[in-house]
Amino acid sequence: MVEVNNLSRTYTMGETQVHALRDVSFGVDSGEFVAIMGPSGSGKSTLMHLLGCLDRPSTGTYTLDGTPVEKLDDVALSHLRNRKVGFVFQAFNLIMQLTVLENIEVPLIYMGIERSKRREMSKEVLAAVGLSPRANHRPNELSGGENQRVAIARALVTNPQIIFADEPT
Repeated sequence: MVEVNNLSRTYTMGETQVHALRDVSFGVDSGEFVAIMGPSGSGKSTLMHLLGCLDRPSTGTYTLDGTPVEKLDDVALSHLRNRKVGFVFQAFNLIMQLTVLENIEVPLIYMGIERSKRREMSKEVLAAVGLSPRANHRPNELSGGENQRVAIARALVTNPQIIFADEPT
């Protein structure tokens, strides 16, 4: 499912090179649960962004479900991310102007799924996380725990191959 070999990410900040990740190698098989732990600033979020196809490595290789990610152009990378990856971000990244149901629909819009099917799929995962009564509320009307469940529902709605959760509780 995931194969990472000598993955590194270096950022340039002015004249300084910041090595956020150095020579990371590991594999994860389908069905496995993996936790990446470490102190603040150790590269956990950088690794998640690389594995989730939100950023590109400086060096190394990364294969997701048989696809060599580092060789993809931006369009193919976006397509892979949308079809295979679900995210639960630390800050949830919900859109405050949208309702709970509309937030869950966002990845389905990018997939080109028509509106009635999007609604049906979104309502199904919303029920699975126990928030059906909150479907028409906005994120600022929900508790932190409820917002986290909305973010989880959004991650699940596309039935991804893999889910990345930053600071899950």
